[in-house]
Amino acid sequence: MYLFFFAVLFIIFQYMNEKTIFESQERQITSLTEKAVKAADSVETLNNRVLDLNYFTLQGNENAVSYFEGIGLDAQKVEAMVSDIIYDKNVEAGGNSLIPMEGINGVMRINKLKFLNHKWILADFSDGTHWGEVVIEYFFDEKNELHLKTLSSTLYPSK
Repeated sequence: MYLFFFAVLFIIFQYMNEKTIFESQERQITSLTEKAVKAADSVETLNNRVLDLNYFTLQGNENAVSYFEGIGLDAQKVEAMVSDIIYDKNVEAGGNSLIPMEGINGVMRINKLKFLNHKWILADFSDGTHWGEVVIEYFFDEKNELHLKTLSSTLYPSK
């Protein structure tokens, strides 16, 4: 009889213990599932934002890429080549000729480029103290020779 009661108590104890473990694991699974859903939403939001940011880029603009393919050029190679040419102008005597402003504390140099499409580039420039931006037009003539032209620029007021 004592053995029967002991067995019943042991079975009840095991049942309660397993039930507690099972509920704990269910809560943990639910928590992790919620975190995974939030992470997936965050990833989707970031992907949408990246697509929005890439809209005004050479590589993100299908029409611009098609334009270069139509004249027999690869958009990535064009971007690399134009970037190199613009950055090479930084070492010219007197600063970069695409920047229509003289540096106050040195020569003006282009720091960053953003290709907006197959025609325009937005560039950040500085002399180390003063900063500005310039819009550059680039195009290829009938002989596929590159031409660069400054369209507009602005210099931020110093503080």
